[in-house]
Amino acid sequence: MTSTPPISRADVGLRSERGPVLLAVMLSVGLVAIDATVLATAVPAVVEDLGGFTQFPWLFSVYLLTQAVTVPLYSKLADQYGRKPMMLTGVGIFLLGSLLCGLAWNMASLIAFRAVQGIGAGAVQPIGMTIVGDIYSVQERAKVQGYLASVWALSSVVGPTLGGVFSDYLSWRWIFFVNLPLGAAALWMFARRFHEEIEPARHRIDVAGSLLLTGGGIALLLGLLEGGVRWSWSSPMSVGLFGSAAVMLVAFVLVERRASEPVLPLWVFRHRVILPATLTALVVGVLLIGLTSYIPLYGQSVLGHSALLAGFALAALTLGWPISAANAGRLYLTVGFRSTMVLGAVLGLVGSLLLLTLDADSSLLHLALPCFVMGLGFGFAVAPSVIAAQSAVGWESRAVTTGVTMFARTVGSAVGVAVFGALVNARVTAATGHGSPDLEHLSPEILEPAIRTVFVGSVAVAVVLVAVSLLMPRKIDTS
Repeated sequence: MTSTPPISRADVGLRSERGPVLLAVMLSVGLVAIDATVLATAVPAVVEDLGGFTQFPWLFSVYLLTQAVTVPLYSKLADQYGRKPMMLTGVGIFLLGSLLCGLAWNMASLIAFRAVQGIGAGAVQPIGMTIVGDIYSVQERAKVQGYLASVWALSSVVGPTLGGVFSDYLSWRWIFFVNLPLGAAALWMFARRFHEEIEPARHRIDVAGSLLLTGGGIALLLGLLEGGVRWSWSSPMSVGLFGSAAVMLVAFVLVERRASEPVLPLWVFRHRVILPATLTALVVGVLLIGLTSYIPLYGQSVLGHSALLAGFALAALTLGWPISAANAGRLYLTVGFRSTMVLGAVLGLVGSLLLLTLDADSSLLHLALPCFVMGLGFGFAVAPSVIAAQSAVGWESRAVTTGVTMFARTVGSAVGVAVFGALVNARVTAATGHGSPDLEHLSPEILEPAIRTVFVGSVAVAVVLVAVSLLMPRKIDTS
């Protein structure tokens, strides 16, 4: 590493020349981050008003699906036509979806409008991170990362709190209406303060590749998220979804080989820096869904704590992640990206091993400790991997590179839902003679060993995370 002058917060902070653009990114990303958690605490109020109890899980699934499959599309268009039009489009669609969600008249309409929100959200995070990669150097991002990490930390607390407050004292509809002024402020700042120079050129939009990737992605994610829940893994629905996904994704690869401007260039999966970053995001996605799905359940149904206290245990993860992400920059500038990622992966493994020390008599602090350690690990592993991948390519490929890592984390979460859900259901079936989708009401004697299989599986996945981090090259050209 070459020595560089020290960079202060005055150079890169919110009061600097680029500060308004950074604030606009933080506002936009914050809206999406809060939206990921704000609705969970308001579900009872929504169901009481609109009905459709059996349909409410789709409020989360359809948002995740539409967000995930649009990430690669926005990313490619941002590399072709610029970040600004894609970010304005994404935030605009997200605000339109928020307005419509607030006006929904039944559960079906709310689900449809959540899909619109997801389509907008698909642009916000990858393009926001790409803008940061464009306007700040690698050394500067070591400081800027602290600002972005604070957004996720704050959102993890503000989201559930806002959901509960609006539901109890105003109306659940304000969960969505509150997005409008904040999003409008972000749009105004992007429109007025973010400037980029795009060389005029004619581009060919990869329509066939986009349709195949979107269709195959929806089929794959839907099959992973709902298989073993709404229908069995061997059902015609599962077979049809996975079969369709396989056909469309194989066709996608064949189309991309011939496309002049492929929506997702296949070379990114062979790149010596982007591939480890993508695999890191995928594996972290698997681990993350295991924690968020089963730690609160373990705290409530096995240890006997309230939903609020069980949620606090999981909040330790959202505390550890931004702490390490904010400090990862200092570390990768000193010891390199690879060593920082390896440290994060090892911490993730240590945290997963601590999960194995839990039993039915464990305290809430004992439950929170593994989450905090794994959160520290994720921050050290993920943030440097994304920055390394962005720094290894030029402007014309940076958005696609950022988008593919974020798409990989979503796919990892869907895989984690399927694998960990299958492990738990298999253990429950062995103990009771039948699977139980209503895990909350199982006895602790049955639930504790079932969730322990998730903890064991997390150790195995964390070992893979260590191996993946070692694939990152020792030296990366960030010039």
